[in-house]
Amino acid sequence: MIEPHPPVADPQLLLERVQQLSEQVDELPDPRARELAAELAAAVIAMYGDGLERIVAAIDESGQAAAPIMARLTEDGAVSSLLLIHDLYPVDLHERVLEALDTVRPYMESHGGNVELVSLDDGVARLALQGSCNGCSASRATLEQAIEQALAEHAPDLAGLEVTGVVDAIPAPGAPAPTPAPLGGCELPMAPPQAFELPMVQSSPAP
Repeated sequence: MIEPHPPVADPQLLLERVQQLSEQVDELPDPRARELAAELAAAVIAMYGDGLERIVAAIDESGQAAAPIMARLTEDGAVSSLLLIHDLYPVDLHERVLEALDTVRPYMESHGGNVELVSLDDGVARLALQGSCNGCSASRATLEQAIEQALAEHAPDLAGLEVTGVVDAIPAPGAPAPTPAPLGGCELPMAPPQAFELPMVQSSPAP
């Protein structure tokens, strides 16, 4: 039986509650009940998606006068997540990935390296770490962490990520992260691409 739960305003708590309810629905013994619950959820999502589309259209029709409103909405983690889910975010994925890489490029360059977007297909970004690192303490894990954080902030709707570049291979999802090793002053050796899942769309901005 699904337990009643008081309404909450915190976006993260709402997301957690949705996940809990989804798991409880999946555990219902009656297949017809599971089917009806899924249909209800889809209908509710379609209903508020249609409302969001009308809101965004009204903002767009207002022109530059409404630009600050759209900017404020896209900066709100809960709202931006809904806009991304319904493909209403005003900046496309490719541009947001490039913006994310631009934010970390100065850090990469400070360690004698760089990062480039090789391709973006079916929501999977393929990146290449480039360059060499003279006397720095950064490792591939450290550099990738900076990239992942930037992508989580600018493009949380990415389906996945592949990286080629320096030092150790990326650990598989759920595997413990290796201890970062200094790059030293040598050329960065190439490693084979490794794919891993990015986090699902969050209802609040990543730190």
